[in-house]
Amino acid sequence: MFRFIGHLIIVGVALWLTSLLLPGMHLGEGDGTILGQVLTVAGIALIFAIVDAIVKPILSFFALPLTCLTLGLFMLVINALMLLLTAWVAGLFGLPLEFDSFWWALLAGVIVGLLSSIFEAILGVDGDRDRERA
Repeated sequence: MFRFIGHLIIVGVALWLTSLLLPGMHLGEGDGTILGQVLTVAGIALIFAIVDAIVKPILSFFALPLTCLTLGLFMLVINALMLLLTAWVAGLFGLPLEFDSFWWALLAGVIVGLLSSIFEAILGVDGDRDRERA
């Protein structure tokens, strides 16, 4: 349970920082209160975690030949598609997440992935999994 909540916080922070870095990614409205913005980012992070856990493995399985052909670079496209799907689902719930184009989503996927990996390594969120197996 701690790992899931830690992962949600890390993904939320990574999404928020990415939206600050990229002018083509729009997260939140910016007009609301701090609490409203935090809840918006948390909701989008939850949607992203669910999409990433359910849809990404299925899509990755079916795209395996293309991923092998491109030596793994197609995973960047899959990450961008997961962000675009998250933006669409978030829009259904009234949570503002938008990308100006597919290319902004691709760049956002790279940055979110890098930031998430760095934060998880620093905080040791994935390290709990290794300790449980030992």
